[in-house]
Amino acid sequence: MSSGPVLVERRRTWWERNGRRATIWGLRVAVLAGALAAWQLLSGPVLDPLFVSSPAGIVRRLSDWIADGTLLDHTWTTVREIVLGFAIGAILGAVLAYLIAPIRAVWAVLDPFLMALYAIPKVALAPLFIVWFGIGLQMKVLLAAVSVFFLVFLNTAAGVRDVDRGLIDAVRLMGGTRRDIAFKVTLPASMGGLLTGLHVGIPYALIGAVIGELVASNRGLGYLISDSSARFDTDGVFATLVVLSVFATLLNLLVNLLGARANRWRPLD
Repeated sequence: MSSGPVLVERRRTWWERNGRRATIWGLRVAVLAGALAAWQLLSGPVLDPLFVSSPAGIVRRLSDWIADGTLLDHTWTTVREIVLGFAIGAILGAVLAYLIAPIRAVWAVLDPFLMALYAIPKVALAPLFIVWFGIGLQMKVLLAAVSVFFLVFLNTAAGVRDVDRGLIDAVRLMGGTRRDIAFKVTLPASMGGLLTGLHVGIPYALIGAVIGELVASNRGLGYLISDSSARFDTDGVFATLVVLSVFATLLNLLVNLLGARANRWRPLD
């Protein structure tokens, strides 16, 4: 007997597998390069460099700060504040959300108080934190942590409360324990809320740390912004903003990598 035709799966080329991603990144680079070129060309003839700086001026300022160690010293101070504040706020927010949100009675009682605290502008807490903790590292870390805490807590709690009750009841009928429900149902199903909170919390960690440095500090990127602004050094202000943007992008990439791994836990739709 003759066998039928054998179908051989064609191996996809690199471009077929990664072409769309490469195109998107190419367009991003083109947009950035075009914006920087236009900014540099308009700086002087149209835009006053005293107020809007220029890409060349920003590069010169960054080069000077790198050469004399200013950038590394102040960046390391702010990085410590951001990382510690983000870690403390995210861990506390996630843990408390998983402990409180599943208990409906407790959540009903605490919900209005939590929302009232969340509504307080975190900038208003800076003077109070200075009185309590001084102007050292602790004050900026805690200000960043508070800024992150509520975002992670509320987003994670929303994910926990949206877990399908049918899944929980099914696990219970099969003899599952509270631990089984927590780690096999609640945690995977609420992962989207947790990751959303982490993503949103990244810029707020930067904001909290930099606000603390702007209010009272003699070190850090926030201090560089304040000092440069006081000396009408717009190159320095923009250079510091570039460093903050780069660091925020790196943190976002890290959260995306964690999210890609965490998505393996999520239930299939």
